[in-house]
Amino acid sequence: MSDGTTILFGLPGVEVREVHRVASGRVAQVVTADPDAAACPVCGVFSQVVRQRRSTAPRDLGYGEEPLAVRWHKRQYRCGEEACPRTAFTECIPELPAGARVTGRLRRAAAAVVEGGASVAAAVRAHRVSWPVVHAAYVARADAVLTEPAPVQVLGIDETRRGRPRWTQDADTGRWVKLERFETNFVDLAGPAGLLGQTAGRTKKAVTDWLDERGEEWKAGVRIVAMDPCATYRSAVAAALPQADIVADHFHLVRLGNEAVTRVRQRVTRDTLGRRGQRVDPVWANRRRLLRGYERLSGPAFTAMWNGCIDHELTNQLLTAWIAKEELRALLACAARGGVRHDIAHRLTRFYTWCADHADIPELTTLAETVAAWWPQILNFLQLNLTNARTESTNRLIKDAARVAFGFRNLDNQRRRVRFACTRRQRLAATG
Repeated sequence: MSDGTTILFGLPGVEVREVHRVASGRVAQVVTADPDAAACPVCGVFSQVVRQRRSTAPRDLGYGEEPLAVRWHKRQYRCGEEACPRTAFTECIPELPAGARVTGRLRRAAAAVVEGGASVAAAVRAHRVSWPVVHAAYVARADAVLTEPAPVQVLGIDETRRGRPRWTQDADTGRWVKLERFETNFVDLAGPAGLLGQTAGRTKKAVTDWLDERGEEWKAGVRIVAMDPCATYRSAVAAALPQADIVADHFHLVRLGNEAVTRVRQRVTRDTLGRRGQRVDPVWANRRRLLRGYERLSGPAFTAMWNGCIDHELTNQLLTAWIAKEELRALLACAARGGVRHDIAHRLTRFYTWCADHADIPELTTLAETVAAWWPQILNFLQLNLTNARTESTNRLIKDAARVAFGFRNLDNQRRRVRFACTRRQRLAATG
């Protein structure tokens, strides 16, 4: 029965002598069964001279519904090697090294709760250990698998906001300085590496410094960089990765078209009605249909949107802006058709001509100027059909990790937790 109980208990290096009930639950009395525990940790010489016997109560994984406590009865040996500076030592096993009060399997189980996406506090409640113990176990696990990112060929760049505005007082000048709220994220778009790393800020220097830290060989391997239409990031990539082609993400280009439609609607409403739009205004009621793609509108929805603008927006500027947005979407749709040059040239001419014919609408002029300023990067998208969608997905995981933790105060903890969460697919693929 003792052997069967030891196997059922399953802690390597110990043997269960007996299990009995107490008022608080059950207690397992165990002794050391690892012969290597009698070796001096300094000189390695085995000892047979027992100096005294001790009993400790390490925390272990629960078993069953009733609480299970552990009492480990171990020996303290006298080291018989005269040259050894260690005169005495106590038995220890890999699962319970010297000074440990929590078994290794309990630490791993607590860390696994955090690895699954829960907060450290949730692991504390699940296994009834302290917050520092769970966090230390998770840090050891994460640092072991989060290595320096390998070179990538397709890089995605985007930013996320880190919490609410915070201020700190400079120790030398006494002035209050606003802490950086944004993190720039670097993502592998073609491989399984996920989030490669983060850096504080969204400036040119922040991006170039992070790339320079990877080394020249790492940078030379990057062939394509996808990003939002951000001049700061474009300038940084051009300086640090001159050989890479920059691709403008089409989602944000469509958003620029929708923003132009919204600004026209708001301006025309203020000019004609002298107030903001209200629910009784047909133009305001159709605001969401105006932002929806033409092919995604049903027949009745398109008719309601079109007639509502024709009958109640007498300047026709709103429908003109909507058509410009649809011409831009038609231009971007060339990527799905193979990025044929004559198709791109035809759609680009239609878009520019429509904006030029209605140059009295300043929002359309701004939209056309933005497309012209980013045309080389837009053309790269049309020919490569590569998006920054995986980076946007990573941004969502970053925000989810912050919500689970109810925010972070320690930047190192945040980056570790975020990168661990954003590389889960890579680790599962490696172990599967």
